[in-house]
Amino acid sequence: MRRDDRDDPFDDIFSEIERMMEEMTGGVNGPGSAGFGDDAHVSVYETDDELTVVADMPGVAKEDIDIKCDGRHVTISASTDRSEYEERIELPARVDEHSATATFNNGVLEITLDRTGSSANIDLS
Repeated sequence: MRRDDRDDPFDDIFSEIERMMEEMTGGVNGPGSAGFGDDAHVSVYETDDELTVVADMPGVAKEDIDIKCDGRHVTISASTDRSEYEERIELPARVDEHSATATFNNGVLEITLDRTGSSANIDLS
């Protein structure tokens, strides 16, 4: 007797879960995961004085990573023989892009940036 997949009571549930996961992650080659799939993960941690961006980048060499910051966003790019990755992270606060330091150890990229004031004082003359 041949099994009819349409009779599987969980088929609709699993299809919906898969659709929602692809929508959240942009799919395997979508924004923020281009080629690294579910292995790519970025978190932002903040203190009163600084922000730290931590990105899991398995299978990437230090030499293949490019980091840019404009004070409001950090862009992390990497390219290997098998895949490409680029993610633009909006930071929760303005930072001094010239204060940035980064380390890469065992596939984990950590970027630390000093916060700046939210606004500048303007002298009225």
